[in-house]
Amino acid sequence: MKHVRHFTPSLLLSLVHVCLVQANYAPYFFDNGARSTNGNMALLSLSEDTPVGTHVYTLNGTDPEGDPVTYDLTYEAGSRRYFSVDKNLGNVTLIEELDREKEDEIEVIVSISDGLSTVSEKVRILVMDANDESPEFINTPYIVDVPENTPSSSSIFKIEAVDKDTGSGGSITYFLQNIHANKFTIDRHSGVLRIKTGVTLDYEKSRTHFVVVVAKDGGGKLRGDNKVFSATTTVTINVEDVQDTPPMFIGTPYYGYVYEDTLAGSEVLTVVALDGDRGKPNSIHYCIVNGDEGSFEIGNTTGAISVIKSPNQLKKEVYELKVQASEISQEGDISEHTFAMVTIRVVDLNNHPPTFYGENGPQNRFELTMYEHPPEGEILRGLKITVNDSDQGANAKFNLRLVGPGGIFRVVPQTVLNEAQVTIIVENSAAIDYESFKVLTFKLLAIEVNTPEKFSSTADIVIRLLDTNDNVPKFSSDYYIARIPENSPGGSNVVAVTATDPDSGLWGEIKYSIYGTGADLFLIHPSTGIIYTQPWAILDAEVSSKYNFYVKAEDTDGKYSLAEVFITVLDVNDHSPEFNENIQEKTMIIGSPVKIEAIDQDAEEPNNIVDYSIMQADPANVFDIDQSTGEIKLKSYIRSLDIIHNITKNKDCIWSLVVQAKDRGSPSFSTTAVLKIDITEETLHKGPMAAFLMQTKDNPMKALGVLAGVMGIMVLITIMISTAMFWRNKRSNKIMPVRRIIRKRQMPPSRTVRMEWLKFKRPSNVAEKFVVEEDVKSLHNENSNNNIQVIPVPPTAPLPPPPPALAPRGDAPAWRVPTVSASLTPKHIIKPAKKKGHSSAHNALVSELKMRFEKRNAAFGESHI
Repeated sequence: MKHVRHFTPSLLLSLVHVCLVQANYAPYFFDNGARSTNGNMALLSLSEDTPVGTHVYTLNGTDPEGDPVTYDLTYEAGSRRYFSVDKNLGNVTLIEELDREKEDEIEVIVSISDGLSTVSEKVRILVMDANDESPEFINTPYIVDVPENTPSSSSIFKIEAVDKDTGSGGSITYFLQNIHANKFTIDRHSGVLRIKTGVTLDYEKSRTHFVVVVAKDGGGKLRGDNKVFSATTTVTINVEDVQDTPPMFIGTPYYGYVYEDTLAGSEVLTVVALDGDRGKPNSIHYCIVNGDEGSFEIGNTTGAISVIKSPNQLKKEVYELKVQASEISQEGDISEHTFAMVTIRVVDLNNHPPTFYGENGPQNRFELTMYEHPPEGEILRGLKITVNDSDQGANAKFNLRLVGPGGIFRVVPQTVLNEAQVTIIVENSAAIDYESFKVLTFKLLAIEVNTPEKFSSTADIVIRLLDTNDNVPKFSSDYYIARIPENSPGGSNVVAVTATDPDSGLWGEIKYSIYGTGADLFLIHPSTGIIYTQPWAILDAEVSSKYNFYVKAEDTDGKYSLAEVFITVLDVNDHSPEFNENIQEKTMIIGSPVKIEAIDQDAEEPNNIVDYSIMQADPANVFDIDQSTGEIKLKSYIRSLDIIHNITKNKDCIWSLVVQAKDRGSPSFSTTAVLKIDITEETLHKGPMAAFLMQTKDNPMKALGVLAGVMGIMVLITIMISTAMFWRNKRSNKIMPVRRIIRKRQMPPSRTVRMEWLKFKRPSNVAEKFVVEEDVKSLHNENSNNNIQVIPVPPTAPLPPPPPALAPRGDAPAWRVPTVSASLTPKHIIKPAKKKGHSSAHNALVSELKMRFEKRNAAFGESHI
């Protein structure tokens, strides 16, 4: 009992374990039928055009215990793997392209596993056909030999093509390309090639035919589209010759000649005939049918016709022979034949070629020396040439012609019978040019016309030319353009002109000369053509920069030509800028610039372009200058004299600037000058006259001219009005009453206008020079209403003040400011004291003219009241 109790727990555990093991069931696939897309892949069929990567099936199964399952695909050893599977989802994917023509069934082992048990099944996947194959011709190339006498509609060949596809994609139909252009047709189903009905082959016309055959399948689905494939091949049809064409003569018509020295038995000519069937030709047999009269014979196999009598025994001059050519078959029978006519002429022997003779007998070289350019139509009398042919009749007839440069000479006569005197005539005088050809060489050719031998002979004609002065010197250019710097010394070379004269000797020597209005400063070397300046010549671009004249090239006989020379004198920066004479003192009104100007006498840019700058100013940073225009103005922050007084203690406001004018040449030249600027403020009331006088302060003649012009215009207008009124009254027939002129008494003005003329005094402040004093109160009415228009009575103009006696400043000695490249010395024209005196006199004259002008206007107004 103790022993049994000891083993009881172990036995129970073993029994439980066995029960658990026996309770685990194997997984299995679902079987969903032939067209199912999931299950165990049994009865699955795929088209061979299924794209790689397509999901083609889903393995599907289960485990009785509900455990998760996995899937797998395996193949037999050596088999190609077409599918892959997702182990968890069972999705089967195509990984290799299908080809039904290579493998129409695929064996796959599918398995399902729950981790403990695995169930495997072998399934077959059927690969379905798609129309992916083209027809292929077999047993190519196709070469067919067909006798030319094959009847029409006969079958001559069978073409065969295969298509690996099944169904309609594997069915083939045949047809020919260009069916209307060839002589054949094909059965569309069997591929049998036939000769078209009513058509025959001819070896002599066409020995080979090329027929393009197309094989087309019945079409089928490929990747969803209906596809039709086709293939082409060429059938070479060689036509075999058949004896059906008679022979033919080659080289007709036939002519032969028998000469007086021909020996009996000599061959006269050979006739040739060929079998018309070139593929398998028969041999030809020749015979003379008639016309020989026992004088000629022919070789039966060679066709050579020979004379069997001596020429002096021949009774006729022309024999007409009828020759027959016959085919001899392989069996020796005469089958086909043809005829040809042979003409044989008995002629005298042509044994003498044409021969040239000179004064002393036969000669084949004739020479002549003559001047170039003889008159056209002239006969070359120095050539004594005779030509002769000793034969008789047609054998003595020959042509003459010159062989060489064409169109220069012509020969007379051109056709000779037996003998003639040869004459050579000039036809183109211009081509007989010593400069082109020193020697002209021709060949005089005599060649028989109507003889079969065409005997000929030649003679050399050598014409040596002598030169004449027939050319004019010619310049290499119609004009020459040269440039020379203006600082070039006398005797400098300018340009070399070149002329050529192709004449020889003294006629080819050239002498140069120049003439014309622009040639005074230049010389030319008479033999070299080098143009150079006169030794004393001084070129100045500022005086004259362009010269042109003519150059002449003349030979020793007086023949000449002209060319034009254009010479440009290049400007050199040899002038410094020069300031105007009136820049020493300037008056500047605050807000308005003053301008300085310097002129550079150089002729061209950039040598005459001037830039301005301020070199020195005291105090600095007060003035600005425009680099290109020379306008000087105050800094933008200086707007009144008070600001200036704050800058400097100089109450006179007369400042000195050192200004520079510098050109842009290379090297650059500059000039400096001291400029004194008198700064003043603008007047409070800018009347037109005051502004005008202020502007013309430095040029009183300008004010005088303007006022004189205004007065002249007013006088002209007055004369015109008076003349018009006179003619109007004169033409009127009515007696006009005397007009009563009522002159109003001048009323004392309700307001006084007190105006003093410009006072020419020297105030302590420069701004007080030009101040117009007016009674400001007089500009307003008593009611402070400025809209009331009151015609003021013109005041009486004051007498002009005497010119102020301004003593010349003694502190203005002559001065010189050194610069980098030049210095400016003031000219003695600038005399400040004298200038101020004249200015005062001019101002007085202007005042007097103004007063007279106002009186005239007042009188004119009263006369019309």
